[in-house]
Amino acid sequence: VELCPISPLSFSPKQAICAMSRSSSSILDRPLGRSAGRSPDGSVVSLSAFAYVYSELVQYHQGRAASISELERRLESAGYGVGLKVLEMTAYRAKETKRETRLMSILHFVSASVWKALFGKAADSLERSIDHTDEFMIIDYEPLASTFVSVPPDLGQLSADAYVSGIIAGVLDGAGFSARVTAHSVTVEEGEYTKQGGNSMPGLPPRKDKAVFLVKFSPEVLSRDAALER
Repeated sequence: VELCPISPLSFSPKQAICAMSRSSSSILDRPLGRSAGRSPDGSVVSLSAFAYVYSELVQYHQGRAASISELERRLESAGYGVGLKVLEMTAYRAKETKRETRLMSILHFVSASVWKALFGKAADSLERSIDHTDEFMIIDYEPLASTFVSVPPDLGQLSADAYVSGIIAGVLDGAGFSARVTAHSVTVEEGEYTKQGGNSMPGLPPRKDKAVFLVKFSPEVLSRDAALER
């Protein structure tokens, strides 16, 4: 590590850069912005900048995919590597010295800590499937990734939040909980959105669809969790 001593008699450009790097926070310490004009000091990432980059990412993979399912797989694959890094970053911020070993604990970690690190708020809901014990749902009424994405009619079944499902899969796999994660757009029922407190992004109309991230754990994860309960 190179030290940057600052003398009261001289202040070189190199020392100025070192002093600035000490005071400014790293880009890894900033969540994505959720409203225009927020945090002028740069404590959040610009929402418009993220929307532009993400639209370019979707178009890039769209031009190389032969089907909707392939496009979603490509977006999931792009997000998977991000998820591995997000897990490391979030654990570093929290200065955690232990890792989660229980299934529900890691799901709460994803829906709360990881969501706050990425989007500035926790997920709206975490639910367990009634029909399948190995399936869980993370619900977000304001999915940030698809906020400014307009899906054309010929791609009507495409979930623009597939990138986020890849991030979730990366976090879970990196933590030792292998799972298949898929993103689904579900129509918000009348009055359902209002119960969640309304839109937290001023200037944007209420979303008609919510994002449901379906997490299906592998059998070995369920067997391990059942063994830990004994």
